[in-house]
Amino acid sequence: MKISSANHGVVVLLAFMMLVANGERLGTRKIGVGVILDMDSPIGRSIRISILMAIKDFHGDTNDSTTIIIPHFRDSKYDNVEAASAAIDLLKNTQVMAIIGPQKSSQADFVLDIAQRSKIPIISTATNPDLSPIRNPYFIRIANPSSTQAQPIAALVKSFGWREVVFVYEDTDFGRGPIPFLFDAMVNISTQVKYRALLPLTSSDDRILQELYKLKTMQTRVFVVHMLPDLASRFFKKAYEAGMMGQGYAWIITDVLTGLLHQLDPKTIDCMHGVLGVKPYIPPSTHLTNFEKRWRKMFQKEYPDIGRFELDMFGIWSYDVVARLVMALKRGESETQLSNNFKRPRKASTDLAAIGISKMGSRLLPMIRNVSLKGISGDFRVVNGQLRTYACQIVNVIGKGEKHIGFWNSINGISKTLNHNRTVGYTTNKDDLGAIIWPGDTTQVPKGWEIPTGGENKLRVGVPAKGEFVEFIETSIDPKTGEVKASGYVIDVFKAVIDAMPYHVPYKFIARENANGQPIVDYNDLIYQIVLGNFDMVVADMTILWNRSKFVDFTLPYSEVGVSMLVPAKVNDSKNVWIFMRPLEMELWITIGAFFIYIGFVVWVLEHRVNAEFRGPPHQHIGMIFWFSFSTLTFAHKEKLISNLSRFVVIVWIFVVLVLTSSYTASLASMLTVQKLQPTLTSISELKARGDNVGYQDGSFVVDMLKSMGFQDDNLKKYSNFQDYADALSNRGTVNGVSAIIDEVPYLKMLQAKNRNKYVLVGPTYKTGGFGFAFPKGSPLVGEFSRAILKVIEDQMSNISEKWIRDEVDAWKNEDVEPFDKLKLESFKGLFFVAGLSSTCALVVFMFTFLYENKEILVSNCSVHQKLTAIAQSFDSKKCQKPSKIETTPDSNVYVGEDIMVDNPPSSPAISVYHQGEGVFSPGSPEIFVSNPSQGTTHEIISDRIDLSLVSFSDVNRLH
Repeated sequence: MKISSANHGVVVLLAFMMLVANGERLGTRKIGVGVILDMDSPIGRSIRISILMAIKDFHGDTNDSTTIIIPHFRDSKYDNVEAASAAIDLLKNTQVMAIIGPQKSSQADFVLDIAQRSKIPIISTATNPDLSPIRNPYFIRIANPSSTQAQPIAALVKSFGWREVVFVYEDTDFGRGPIPFLFDAMVNISTQVKYRALLPLTSSDDRILQELYKLKTMQTRVFVVHMLPDLASRFFKKAYEAGMMGQGYAWIITDVLTGLLHQLDPKTIDCMHGVLGVKPYIPPSTHLTNFEKRWRKMFQKEYPDIGRFELDMFGIWSYDVVARLVMALKRGESETQLSNNFKRPRKASTDLAAIGISKMGSRLLPMIRNVSLKGISGDFRVVNGQLRTYACQIVNVIGKGEKHIGFWNSINGISKTLNHNRTVGYTTNKDDLGAIIWPGDTTQVPKGWEIPTGGENKLRVGVPAKGEFVEFIETSIDPKTGEVKASGYVIDVFKAVIDAMPYHVPYKFIARENANGQPIVDYNDLIYQIVLGNFDMVVADMTILWNRSKFVDFTLPYSEVGVSMLVPAKVNDSKNVWIFMRPLEMELWITIGAFFIYIGFVVWVLEHRVNAEFRGPPHQHIGMIFWFSFSTLTFAHKEKLISNLSRFVVIVWIFVVLVLTSSYTASLASMLTVQKLQPTLTSISELKARGDNVGYQDGSFVVDMLKSMGFQDDNLKKYSNFQDYADALSNRGTVNGVSAIIDEVPYLKMLQAKNRNKYVLVGPTYKTGGFGFAFPKGSPLVGEFSRAILKVIEDQMSNISEKWIRDEVDAWKNEDVEPFDKLKLESFKGLFFVAGLSSTCALVVFMFTFLYENKEILVSNCSVHQKLTAIAQSFDSKKCQKPSKIETTPDSNVYVGEDIMVDNPPSSPAISVYHQGEGVFSPGSPEIFVSNPSQGTTHEIISDRIDLSLVSFSDVNRLH
């Protein structure tokens, strides 16, 4: 005969009462435990069977028959007041030692206040993170708080690179509990929560379908669902009906729903094909398998009318915690009799006050608030009243059930196998997951978003309603259809980017009006329309600025970046009579002249004592200095150099001269043959110093830049089109004219293209972000459009620029023009350094050698003036060498040595030998020294290049 679950519970209680009655006679102790559950819910039934099995196993395993655990079940009937009333009844009338339940967070919140006042431990599966065991010491949670799933879900989202998600959750304490934690977890991985869909439990199918169609119109295709099975079953059926369980969508369900998938009907499971889920990991074991078999048998006996049932994680945890509880109760009961459990007041005005305070509660609490045991759930650990699970299991809903694809833990992140290795580090690599089947029965990972298609669901592209710089963008409205049309350089770039996208992107242009009915032309107002949600993006010649980036996200720039100055040009006149001076700047000319004089002086000093060509009257010395150095410019010097030091100096100098003349020749040839545009102004600082007027674009940020540079308002003129620019430059020097236009480079190049050979760009270029497309903050389209822009820049941008700006075909294009293309001193500093160093070193070596040779003068007792005079006379005299003696006749000794000079030598035939006996010279060696042994003197005679026939012996003696 079949009996109902309620009647069966009565039978169980009667059996316990009979056992207690028999036990009382034998001296047994009875301990009551209250259980508050929703008896008609699958979770409540699962927990109830696990509690009965835990108590039965305790009584079957222990040989101590003096302690009996009696469960007192109460049905909360899905009502908070019923749960509170059941708790009061259990504490006042039954005097239970602890309460298991209730299972719902809202019910547990009610009961917890009562238990706190009575000091009775509450053991619950409530998942709301607001119920904290830290703030409520008598609360022990034997389930994971819903906040713990935020990190594994965020790891999944990050692993697939999804930048936007939508939360869908039920409007209950259970549903709202984890949302703040999920939101924070998304922020930490830079993922934006685009929308939060809140569904009441009483939502009709039409209400659910309406919300789903709203979600379908959004770009986001990643949804995180947090619901209990009853609402989730209807929700996913309607999602399938709305076409949102197909390819391109990604669904993630939270731990409670994942753990209770067996409660869903097969049709719902079919609709959820491809969904990902996370749940606490309970390792399989023989102990768990055996328990599940026994649990099924008992469940079938208790609830024979229920055909579909599965053991869930709440039932497993409940068994482990009750097993621990009965052991703790047995230990605590040995200290205090049950009749003395509560201390109550003598008089109480309410039932709540009549409960009193439990004597056993404070003793029992430490035994169950921190638990560590090997249970059917594996390593069952309760720390400070909170269940601790090491890892989450990631599953994929496929077919009629689920498939394990990986793990997550706080140490290693996502992994294929569960390990405790801290050295690996935290990772969120999707490759560490098993093969996943996504909605639509595909293995292709959803990109997480897509452009809504169909009907009027097109990308709303905001464009400025203006017609000034029409070459860049021009908009118009078709009077018949009201359709906005746009053209120009920017629009061509936009269309090329759309074509480069990897998928079709339908769009429509919108030229919105402001509150006054005027077309929006200000770009900051256009950006604000994105913030208001009126545009999906803005396409315009809009500069990327930091203050704008605070409200929207920009793509990569598609134009040249920077602000520069455009000035009227003047043609370089190659017929100028002084053009030969222009290749070198004045500093370089002066440096070259100084080095010519210095090198000539050094060579003269080195050669003066040994080379007759560098001797003579003072005016001849000066002429030789200038002549020799400047003759090296054309390599026309013919003087023979005798000193090795001077040869070294001249070799280095000739190399310097070669480089200088080559550079000069090349620059002059370029200047004479190529006609270049030269700017009338060379820098912004010169423009500001002169106080000239400056033009800028109306509405541009450039005006703020100019004011920050120090330009006065009176000197700033705003213009709205290229013709105004050209007219203002033509009238420079007048009140209505300007000497320069300062604007972004693309505008200036366009103006150049329209007025060939009239204007030039002058640097420097002040860097800006360039032109870019604007999107809402966090939009995934930013990355897609940026990649498409890169492709357009590489493949098509030159053709678009040639069509509108034509800068590639303009051979006269000048960027950062130098004033006259002059060669600068900085370019030759290295050469001058080498030349100066070599010549100076040679001069220093000569001076030290010369002073050493005349050290007798330096150490003599003469005055400084006499020493300087003697040194000067020695420097001005011909240098001599110690002669080599040649044996000739007995009456003469001849020595061959270096050439010497004789002051004022008379002209006569050359002689070489002086005969002492005869007192005359005779031809002989070309270089001689005559020695007179009788007088003990040696007479020096110069070489064959001097006529010696008229040199008297007295002259020779004087020279010695």
